[in-house]
Parts: sequence; C-alpha cells; structure tokens
Amino acid sequence: MSTASAYLTIRGIEIDVIYKDIKNLHIGVYPPLGRVRVAAPTRLNDDQVRLAVIQRLPWIKRQREQLKAAPRQTEREMITGESHYVWGLRKRLRVVERTGRTHLEVDGDRLLLYTSGQTTAGQRRTALDQWYRGQLREAIPAVINTWEQKLEVSVPKWTIRRMKTKWGSCNRETRHLWFNVELAKKHPDCLEYVVVHEMAHYFERNHGERFTQLMDKSLPDWRSRREQLNGSPLAQEEWSS
Repeated sequence: MSTASAYLTIRGIEIDVIYKDIKNLHIGVYPPLGRVRVAAPTRLNDDQVRLAVIQRLPWIKRQREQLKAAPRQTEREMITGESHYVWGLRKRLRVVERTGRTHLEVDGDRLLLYTSGQTTAGQRRTALDQWYRGQLREAIPAVINTWEQKLEVSVPKWTIRRMKTKWGSCNRETRHLWFNVELAKKHPDCLEYVVVHEMAHYFERNHGERFTQLMDKSLPDWRSRREQLNGSPLAQEEWSS
C-alpha cells in the first residue's frame, strides 16, 4: 500500500494527513492532547481534505473538548513503588523520609524522593512538578543554542508551562517560545523535535508545504520523532492546567 503524508493547520488545529490506497476518508482525534489524524484516499488532494475536515470541525472540537475534560489517570499517591518517566525512561519511585527540604534525584532506575514524613501527596506532586521543570530548564538552553546556530536565528525568550493540547507554541511577533513541562518525561529526541518545530515557525506561520520542507531540511527524521512523542506513554501523574 503506497502512502504519502501532509501537515495542515485548519482553524488553528494541527492536522496530520496520511494518504493511502483506501476508499473513504477517516478522521480520528487521539489522546492525550487531542491530536487529529486524517487517513485520506490518494485520489484526494490537500484542498479536498481541508474541505472535508472543515465540514467535520464541530465534531473534532467536541472530541478535543471531551479529551481535555476527561479525568486523567488516577493521581499518583507519591509512594514507594510507583512508576514515573524521566527523559523517556521508566523509573521506580522510592520515598526516603527524613528531615530537611524535599528534593528529588535519579539513582539508576530509581527516582528518589527525599521528604519529611509529614508532607502530603499533593505537596510531593508539586515537588515532582518543580523537579521536572528544573530538568527542562537545564536541558533546553543547549538545544536552543545548537539550533540558533543552525537556523541562524535567535530565541529571545522561552518559558516552561503546563499545556493541555500542545507540546510547544510560538509567538512569531515576540519570538517567545513555550514548552510543555511534560516534555521532561519524554526522550530527549522529542524535546529537540519540539524546539526545532517551534523555531521553524519563525520562518513560516502555518504547517503548509514550506513548513514541511523546512522541517525536512533541518531535521530529516522529524516525523519519527513526532510519532515517538505522541506515542510514548505519559506517566500516571495528574494532568492539570
């Protein structure tokens, strides 16, 4: 079966299009972020797919809203034995109760949480969130610096935040980039893909042919990295705004 792919933005929604030797067009909306994927017959072109998606936009938006509103996996109790992901690797949490400030560190395949026995699960989740943010703050500058040189642009400001429907975003006017804190759970290749993707928006606003060509030239394996990002597991922490 022959296939081809395209990358469209329709009414602010990013659409992955896969052209296949199939009879009918199919639209799917996938968790956790509401990614939209279209499987389209090869006889259709991008404009025809765009029209079909526009006609289904009310349904797509309802599906995305349901995903955003749906309860996520059970909140972690932050106790010894739980699994958490750090840079794409599964770690077993070990809680070490002792006096002093709460902090986390990686020890082989374990994630150690040093904390007082009086801290609540909520306080421990907050500590983990802050630790993930710290991991990203350490990793992002080197990736941005590399791609500033390769793309011959500068990134004046970037911010880490928790986002429900995007891994990253770009304000082309201010050149401000945002990165989802959940990226600290993913493989570093995924972080680099998101950095390059958002920096590419400095040159092209939409996800059209020019954007795809820029990504192909800059990061030839970006599609496999995107699949890795969207397909790798989310750890079982809460997902909140």
